[in-house]
Amino acid sequence: MGNLENIRRQKMIAQNGHCYYCGLPMWDAPVATASRQARTPKALRCTAEHLLPRSEGGRNTTANIVAACWFCNSRRHKRKHPLPPDAYRRHVRKRMAAGKWLTAQCSSPPTLP
Repeated sequence: MGNLENIRRQKMIAQNGHCYYCGLPMWDAPVATASRQARTPKALRCTAEHLLPRSEGGRNTTANIVAACWFCNSRRHKRKHPLPPDAYRRHVRKRMAAGKWLTAQCSSPPTLP
């Protein structure tokens, strides 16, 4: 098992700073300055997303964690029956393409990785 913060940071770097689900660029709380946090939406804060939730036996391992923005991470787990990670990723990308996800709140649509 690893330190959750270190794994999250490693995953963010490996993902080039982009959310696993929506592909938008995220900011990392430990390195963000106070002024950047003030003007950057909370929705794009980097979080550690457990692919298999801890409530279902998921552990803090590099194989079970990806970096996801707060918006995607929180929306996945608010669902009555959360989708598996790959299905949720497809759902998010489909909603983004239709302008019905976080990109609808952004000034210009991102290029997805």
